[in-house]
Amino acid sequence: GIQRYLLKPVVWTETRPRVEGLEVLHTIRPPVMFVSNHSSHLDAPLLLCSLPRDWAKRTAVGAAADYFFDVWWRSAATALVFNAFPIERAGSRRDVGTARRLVQEGWNLVVFPEGTRSRDGWVQRFRHGAARLAIELDVPVIPVAIRGAYAAMPRGTSWPRKGRFPISVRFGRPIAAPPDDDFRSLSRRIFQGVAELWDEDRTTWWEARRRAARDETPSPFGPQAPRWRRVWEATRPVSTGGAPPPGSRPGARA
Repeated sequence: GIQRYLLKPVVWTETRPRVEGLEVLHTIRPPVMFVSNHSSHLDAPLLLCSLPRDWAKRTAVGAAADYFFDVWWRSAATALVFNAFPIERAGSRRDVGTARRLVQEGWNLVVFPEGTRSRDGWVQRFRHGAARLAIELDVPVIPVAIRGAYAAMPRGTSWPRKGRFPISVRFGRPIAAPPDDDFRSLSRRIFQGVAELWDEDRTTWWEARRRAARDETPSPFGPQAPRWRRVWEATRPVSTGGAPPPGSRPGARA
């Protein structure tokens, strides 16, 4: 109720989200793990509120234990609003146990593999914890690319900036995570999935597919430039490409 009648109206009023790719949810059965880049406190609300109601009410967000669960009032609020559970930034066996119980009960998980919000708005290196977790739990991964959240609410701010900045939330094709997979290989495939979505959102579906086929997907790490220039580029309102043609997104990929 809080997500549907309070959180979503606030976020959708203060920003201009555009959601693409939800049709991939029709090709797969839960539970799954949503893996997204992370640059703003808006990311979790955007992802959760973009999901269909039946999916959102059974999706839990992995939140940094040392920040969101350090004091009782923040812990209670985080758990109540986001269905959140604590996860150590460095990873631990306790994280796996909690996540396994949730998956066994039919919950989907949201994990941000960068470990913390980006300091300049661009994608950071993915840690391997998300890939390890997906393999241990034997759940498919759905990559998610969020663009524009840093411009709308950069690190260090407590409320979205004025002007209703455009934000894109784009869901990608499921990536299989079989138990015998190598976590490094899976981590690379997850990062590549997010990078392809980032490219698709920046240009067009067709151009992004062609570059991916040639192994020429641009890196979402951002420009090689001083930090002030990277932050300046990341805080500009994003422009997005067109939606993919109907029926163009295939089902799960290996």
